[in-house]
Amino acid sequence: MIDIISVSKGSAMDTPIPSDHPPDACPETSPESTPPDALHALGQPPPSESVVRKNPRGNIQFLTIIGQVEGHVTLPPFNKTTKYEHIIPLLVMAAENSEVDGLLVLLNTVGGDVEAGLAIAELISGLGKPTVSLVIGGGHSIGVPLAVASDYSFIAPSATMTIHPVRMNGTVVGAPQTYDYFNKTQERVIGFIAANCEIPKDRLRKLMLDTSTLALDVGTMLIGQEAVDEKLINATGGLHDALEMLYSMIEKNRKASAQPTE
Repeated sequence: MIDIISVSKGSAMDTPIPSDHPPDACPETSPESTPPDALHALGQPPPSESVVRKNPRGNIQFLTIIGQVEGHVTLPPFNKTTKYEHIIPLLVMAAENSEVDGLLVLLNTVGGDVEAGLAIAELISGLGKPTVSLVIGGGHSIGVPLAVASDYSFIAPSATMTIHPVRMNGTVVGAPQTYDYFNKTQERVIGFIAANCEIPKDRLRKLMLDTSTLALDVGTMLIGQEAVDEKLINATGGLHDALEMLYSMIEKNRKASAQPTE
């Protein structure tokens, strides 16, 4: 985990010398009273910069996916959104940054665009570094692939996940080809979920097409432990559990890298 400590911009030279000081007296010098150029000469950052302190257990990049996952069309400004054009560069930088040891994904999303969500999920799955996800509040719809994309997943006991079929907004052509398109898109989602967790495809389809659970929709809502029982999520837990799991995975990677190779 990276802690950012902002160095104060204040300067001791701004404080007037009390009148009881002799005329030639000066306040005690300190790094804060030293000009920025002099601080650079002393090997110290100027006050306007930040000091990054490394965590000996591992530096963790945090990624939050909240609200609605926005696709190729910009959503109204009153919607809380996660934009894939912001998330994808962050994931690429995390993958190639040697200072980042692991990724923690925090999810509280209602879902959103299928292609944008799958694109982010694929990058998380293939990051090449330890990844852990934590569903807090909700991880619905396309949030399910995003949750299972990590190496290990947690869900808060009170959090929920809704599994439902793919749907489309706007005009839909009533033709067999439209159904085929929906089915292929849905199979992409099912295939990714099944490949990244232990739930069987047939069971996932049954939950997705269930008509007995939701009054105004088709699908299934899983709460906390239910998602674990269905083998969709690895375990229930909170932030501490997710961090400890990620630290243990980072330590395991370090030990594996330290072993000599023939």
